[in-house]
Amino acid sequence: MIIIMKNSATTQQIAQVVARVERDGFTAHLSQGEERTIIGVIGDDRPIDRSIYELYEGVEKTVPILKKFKLASRDFQPEVSQFRVGGVKIGGKELVIMAGPCAVEGRTKLLEIAHAVKEAGANCLRGGAFKPRTSPYAFQGMGEEGLEILAEAREQTGLPIVTEVMSTEQVPLVAKYADILQIGARNCQNYALLTAVGKSGHPALLKRGMATTIEEWLMSAEYMLAQGNRRVMMCERGIRTFETATRNTADINALAVLKHLTHLPIAFDPSHATGKWEYVLPVARAGVAAGADCLLVEVHQHPAEAWSDGAQSLTPERFHTLVTQTHAVAAAIGRA
Repeated sequence: MIIIMKNSATTQQIAQVVARVERDGFTAHLSQGEERTIIGVIGDDRPIDRSIYELYEGVEKTVPILKKFKLASRDFQPEVSQFRVGGVKIGGKELVIMAGPCAVEGRTKLLEIAHAVKEAGANCLRGGAFKPRTSPYAFQGMGEEGLEILAEAREQTGLPIVTEVMSTEQVPLVAKYADILQIGARNCQNYALLTAVGKSGHPALLKRGMATTIEEWLMSAEYMLAQGNRRVMMCERGIRTFETATRNTADINALAVLKHLTHLPIAFDPSHATGKWEYVLPVARAGVAAGADCLLVEVHQHPAEAWSDGAQSLTPERFHTLVTQTHAVAAAIGRA
């Protein structure tokens, strides 16, 4: 249920309603817009007598939320969530592009590509210090040394850092260095990790699982929101289907569906969605046209020599073309 307060509701009246919600054994989540305050009442499946809350001064009305995902729903917050990461606004009108290599491969190479993507128009730097790999024998990342290199790249370029966290134990360490904690597809329904990232309050990027429905994906985001972390964005990265021509199948539908269902900012990863650099640019354009607020793109100075995911990585020159064309698409649909 959500409680919609009147425009004229005072701070004291809002506090009284929140106190009653908590006294009844529920958790109150406030969404304070420019015009009015909405109080989300979150708890177990016990029936709620809405009429009790409607008696309080300052309350305009109460509305049941029928969707399982309460805090992520547009019923709870009609406007798109916006938050800043460094000097970058996530969820705003301007398209945000995060770019960099799949994995940190060393200081010299990472600093070189960081400057290259910055010059080409990237807003954030992505790069994996910890790499979840299908094979236990594949390169697993440079760990904390990789995080230190990413932090140095941020100092030199000013680009905020997004990198993956793989376990609850890693959350404090990765949060120490990273500006955005990425939760990968394999951990989309790792509820202990989601809860830990939620408690950290750190900005989070939640990738969709390979076979996760949109509702399941939103429920995963709900785990973080329920811990009070409002700086969460969704990231479509392709799902597993019968098709083998691409690494995954880019679910462009999901971008439009999410825009309708949730206020959370939406990112799109055309690199993992296609798995082949030749398709990254056209699919990225489609993602922006469908409503993506942010793109997550893999870029490497020498893709053929990349330690992981070289086949889907763009060269800096091709990435510059992507930046130019996707911003043109954004402008065409009124985003710039």
